[in-house]
Amino acid sequence: MSALRKLVVDGPFHMRRGVLDSPTIAFETLGALSPQADNAVLVFTGLSPSAHIASSPDDPSAGWWEDMVGPDKPIDTTRFFVVCVNSLGSCFGSTGPASINPATNTHYRLDFPVLCLEDIAAAGAQVLDHLRIDRAHTVVGASMGGMTALAFTLLHPGRSRRLVSISAAARSLPFAIALRSLQREIIRRDPEWHQGRYDFEKGPITGMRLARKLGMITYRSAAEWAERFGRERATAEPPHEHPFGIDFEVESYLEAHANRFIGAFDANCYLYLSRAMDLFDAADHGGTLERALSQVELEQALVIGVESDFLFPAHQQADLATALAPHVKDVDFKRLSSIQGHDSFLVDMDRFRPAIAGFF
Repeated sequence: MSALRKLVVDGPFHMRRGVLDSPTIAFETLGALSPQADNAVLVFTGLSPSAHIASSPDDPSAGWWEDMVGPDKPIDTTRFFVVCVNSLGSCFGSTGPASINPATNTHYRLDFPVLCLEDIAAAGAQVLDHLRIDRAHTVVGASMGGMTALAFTLLHPGRSRRLVSISAAARSLPFAIALRSLQREIIRRDPEWHQGRYDFEKGPITGMRLARKLGMITYRSAAEWAERFGRERATAEPPHEHPFGIDFEVESYLEAHANRFIGAFDANCYLYLSRAMDLFDAADHGGTLERALSQVELEQALVIGVESDFLFPAHQQADLATALAPHVKDVDFKRLSSIQGHDSFLVDMDRFRPAIAGFF
């Protein structure tokens, strides 16, 4: 069974750089919690997904990790109680910049406090408290979710027995920060952004479209696109409306993804979550990465990197696994040869399903 649920925090929620008054945290559960409450798998998402991780009788629509979570799948919901949390700061049920500020009865917009991944991790801990789960079997995350899962283990040592970190890192490299900084500037430079006070029915559509296109370029790899699109033309006839229309299939691909994104995700939420990824540095929790990771109380960790991922290069995952090894008895690093880049964990099931299934 599955249920999309909402937890309203009773009282102030203290963030690293501010306070929220009784925020809401949306989450979805699948499977059944064991009588000993020892089979919970806590999942943190990437930047844009909701808490809807997989289909169920209650919600048959496909979830964002449909091929990975469910009965007899790698994260088997006949064995595990899966808890997927919608990130604080998002626009899919959890409190974020698009939510109403109870102090003013208007939308938070840029009055929302600076968001850190530690705040999202703390919200996940609140959900476990609400469900009366003292210790998770495993905390799992990919991309931004992997960084959040690591933050969770640093903030709450011993709260999870195991960690699965996928295409993430202990911190973002300057290259990734630069790319996300440009995406945010593209949105903020849109005349319709209006310093974050845009019309929700319109918003900075052009900025969001371009930011999404740039994002898709960073999520995939040149090798995949060469194999997938080559120089295939989008249409049999050249465009006539102007000399710079869509000529190639890869352009059509980017256009389609951009058009699906606008209206589906709030611009300010995107800005806050994107910035939170840049701000995270595990070393902040001990002065050095070595000292920080010495605090985690994990029995086992799986770290997965992808050779074609240039947003979070595989060497960052290898470095994280190496840094965890002195403090975690069983650390496994898997370097996968997927060509789909950063998004491989969503699409390359031939490689990712065995890796995740083997761990669980």
